[in-house]
Amino acid sequence: MSRFVDWIRSVALGLGAPGLFLVAFLDSSFLSLPEINDLLLIWMVTRHKGRIVLYAAGSMLGSIAGCFVLYYLGRKGGDALVRRRFGHERVERALAAVRRHGIMAVLIPSFLPPPAPFKIFVLLAGVAGISASRFALAIGIGRGVRYFAEGLLAVRYGDQATAYLENNLWSVSLALIGLLILGLAGSALWSRARH
Repeated sequence: MSRFVDWIRSVALGLGAPGLFLVAFLDSSFLSLPEINDLLLIWMVTRHKGRIVLYAAGSMLGSIAGCFVLYYLGRKGGDALVRRRFGHERVERALAAVRRHGIMAVLIPSFLPPPAPFKIFVLLAGVAGISASRFALAIGIGRGVRYFAEGLLAVRYGDQATAYLENNLWSVSLALIGLLILGLAGSALWSRARH
């Protein structure tokens, strides 16, 4: 596996934004390439700060595309697959959470760094029948905020951003989730007040 990881890393570096798209697609679908996309994004942005939007967008779009592979597996009979892989009781709890919280059950895990479970929620979003547009929006927001935040860290701290992120990844992720929840709550309150 390490040869494959080295190969995919060199391909991604050679391709730039399309390479980040490829790594994010593979990581969000069938393969598990934890933190590789995050580290490549930071490294590439430190070398080419003006391409932050291109690199973060490539990562985000690749992740959305990869997640749709699992989402559609969930839609097309993934219930049996998920129950066999993760166990009936765990699946029931997770499926209840997805049905109760809707896209938030996908949005919040999309922020979290590995080894936080994410793919199970992507599969369950398909099983639960969350609409494709709402699903794409949740993944786009979650991964977009994550990758753009990492890009901004790279612009601000350069090569030190990798060390900072490795030491503070959970703190940064939880802070972003907190900001997102506050923003969504504020938006909901504002909307209710207007009506």
